[in-house]
Amino acid sequence: MARVLGVLRRSLGVALLAAALVGAAPSSAPAVLTIRFGDATRTFTLAQLAARSDAATIAIPDDVAYKRPMTFRAVPLLDLIDGLPYAQFDAVQWKARDGFVAELPTRLLARGDAHAVPWIAFDDPAQPWPEIPGRKPATSAGPFYLVWQHPERSQIATEQWVEQIADVTGLDSPVARWPQLGVGASASPQVHRGQQQFIAFCLPCHALNGAGHGTIGPDLGRPMNATVYMTDAGLRALIRDPKAVRTWPAQRMIGFGPKAISDADIDAIIAYLKYKR
Repeated sequence: MARVLGVLRRSLGVALLAAALVGAAPSSAPAVLTIRFGDATRTFTLAQLAARSDAATIAIPDDVAYKRPMTFRAVPLLDLIDGLPYAQFDAVQWKARDGFVAELPTRLLARGDAHAVPWIAFDDPAQPWPEIPGRKPATSAGPFYLVWQHPERSQIATEQWVEQIADVTGLDSPVARWPQLGVGASASPQVHRGQQQFIAFCLPCHALNGAGHGTIGPDLGRPMNATVYMTDAGLRALIRDPKAVRTWPAQRMIGFGPKAISDADIDAIIAYLKYKR
């Protein structure tokens, strides 16, 4: 019996050690940012970005994630993709490590004083960024974070600041990839506006009738369209302050204040969802 117990203890010890090593592997691997446009791929580690001659310290007066002024070490996105065929694509898909997937029109990546300026901010392992206030599970915006200077120039939405970036890919537009997102030419201007705002604000976390890669929230069209079981007032309240409508321990949706999205654009999103019933 003693021999059997000894074998069991040794086996359990090996299993626990193996599990610990498996659990530690991801954190010990260097963080890598992958950028793909067609057959062209570039990868960057934190150390590679930090060593670049175009790395700079930038000030963001009203950071979307931290909701306060922030200073970051960052590299201009347009320098990172210089020479890549990004202009051949209608959209750039940004996948985050937490399941958030943003779809940005490629037209936003433009140079000149009339346009917003995109940067890839990168974390410093020696002085890591703080945790995002109120975020559950607790996390920072790193290791790679898409931030914008002068976002008002290009009407950059809050959901077009992307935290925890893992992968950047040039693709066809979301409507071309998922025809079920489309609206007919005879649809009202409000519905067309709602489609644009849905793609910018909702698609990063929610699918619609199977369209989209966001997995943070439920599909808003299946098995039943959200406008069937929620009132307009309820949807408006949910977008503005989700916790005022419903709460649960794993809740992750944040609210969008008037500064992020107007009442008219929320009404347009609701009109679009009704159109897609």
